Amino acid sequence: MNTVWALAGVVIKELYRRKDFYVLFVLTAVMTLLMGSITFFNDPRIASYLKDICLLLIWISALVIAITTTARQIPAERENRTIFPLLAKPVTRGQVVAGKFLGCWLASGIALGVFYLFFGVVSASREHDLAVIQYLQALWLHWVMLAIVVGLALLGSLVFAAPSSNATICFIVVLGILLLGRHLNQVALQQPEPLRTVVYSIYFLIPHLEWYDIRDLLLYDHPGLRWTDCLLATLYAGVYTAMLLLGAWLLFRRKPLHA
Repeated sequence: MNTVWALAGVVIKELYRRKDFYVLFVLTAVMTLLMGSITFFNDPRIASYLKDICLLLIWISALVIAITTTARQIPAERENRTIFPLLAKPVTRGQVVAGKFLGCWLASGIALGVFYLFFGVVSASREHDLAVIQYLQALWLHWVMLAIVVGLALLGSLVFAAPSSNATICFIVVLGILLLGRHLNQVALQQPEPLRTVVYSIYFLIPHLEWYDIRDLLLYDHPGLRWTDCLLATLYAGVYTAMLLLGAWLLFRRKPLHA
């Protein structure tokens, strides 16, 4: 585990040496402050609309950070030829996969925490109230969902040659699941066989990332979720993440390291 944590630490330091996080945070912060300073006819619904846009920016920024950071990890090691001295220390390929995943996931979590903290402070200053439980649950489930995304991008980095193609495909897959995943069972009912079975199979096989989107709790002051539901959602994400990391390890151990 010391080796895994050391690799994770390198990934975290790399993220905060790059400009990605700072650009996205400044963009989100400026737009949040600008929209938070606007008052439209004292309509209380406007506040919900603005919070919805700000939370959407946080979701987009978190996906960009998680996917782009993960997609370039192993390809960059191969391109810079640092993978050879790394594995000669000795470090196993399983430790490399685990370290890269942990580093990317922790880095995404730190960035996510900064985003939610800033958003919570701005919201509390405007509404003079802060639903702490709902914010903690939204942050936790969002971070748990990013574990699946990071695992997917790490697996993709061993399948696709270029980080750009991997990141593009990951974005398409993740956005497709978030936007369409919950509707696939309804689409399947309208299809003839054997297409109905195929669509149903896809519905049950994909990780349902949309389950982790609980922005409505923050927008409309709903009560928090039961902690047992959060635990089950965490276990569900853990199973999918473990399968993705297992696939990444199996591919990595058989993959030649030369370019």
